[in-house]
Amino acid sequence: MREIPLVLEDYLNYMETIKGISYNTTKEYFFDLRTFFRFIKLRYRLIDEDTPFEKIDIGDVDIELIKKINIQDLHSFISYVDKTRDNGNFAKSRKVASLKSFFGYLYSKVNLISKNPADSLEFPKTDMRQPIYLTLEECEKLLKAILDNKNVFFRKRDYAIVMLFLNCGLRLSELSSIDLSKIKDDTLTVIGKGNKERTIYLNQACVNAINDYLTVRPKDARDTEALFLSMRKNRMSNRAIQHMIDRYLEKAGFDTSIYSTHKLRHTAATLMYKHGNVDIRALQEILGHENVSTTQIYTHIDDDRLREAVKSNPLANTKPSSINK
Repeated sequence: MREIPLVLEDYLNYMETIKGISYNTTKEYFFDLRTFFRFIKLRYRLIDEDTPFEKIDIGDVDIELIKKINIQDLHSFISYVDKTRDNGNFAKSRKVASLKSFFGYLYSKVNLISKNPADSLEFPKTDMRQPIYLTLEECEKLLKAILDNKNVFFRKRDYAIVMLFLNCGLRLSELSSIDLSKIKDDTLTVIGKGNKERTIYLNQACVNAINDYLTVRPKDARDTEALFLSMRKNRMSNRAIQHMIDRYLEKAGFDTSIYSTHKLRHTAATLMYKHGNVDIRALQEILGHENVSTTQIYTHIDDDRLREAVKSNPLANTKPSSINK
């Protein structure tokens, strides 16, 4: 018995090999669509009503069943995951994106359906969550905790890592995968989400931190290409970097249930937006966001600057009595 329908397997292969979507993102598409097809079999009464949802087999889903699916089924599915599976707006939005991608593929790429039921499917309204980030003073506090480390190798390595997080807004996976050959003067090439390559421009503080670390980086590394090495001279894993960051955050007095490596990415974006006069489109490129709407959260963070901007309006102090009649 097939665990995954052929039509779904073909779609996932297309996304990963043709579109270049990362393995992790492809896996998320699979989980969303597996939940959807389980729901469809439940809705169409194609299974015994006593079958536990997680035990519903989707291996027999074929294109004939998929052709019957309409917009009402999609609306019903989103309602189901909202009420029965306690999905929030962001989880529901991801499922909508998965459905749109899958049915768009069937309709416009392989011509297996004559109309796209997800074409008019709307994304649920999401509340704009403001990012959690460190202030400039808090960043300095974190860096001081690193500089207090008596071990020269750890101090220089960890300082370089945190400087890259705070200045460049790298993702954890991007930072851990940096190779020596990808650093050229003041530029760094990283592989981001969807296996997309982008260029990071390094400021002088980052260049200095990397060069300082390279003076203590072991010459006999087991992983000769990796920039950041563990004590065992292997490439540092995501987990090791996260654990290291947590230790310094705790030492600096921050709550590690709130702050993480991803919050350091938020911090870089926030500081660039607040202090660097960075255009939102430029910030999108720096962070490697596919959609500018993802970057938009950083435009809601500087209430003080907005307040001062309004106060600076030349009409700010105008009173009725001061206007010549």
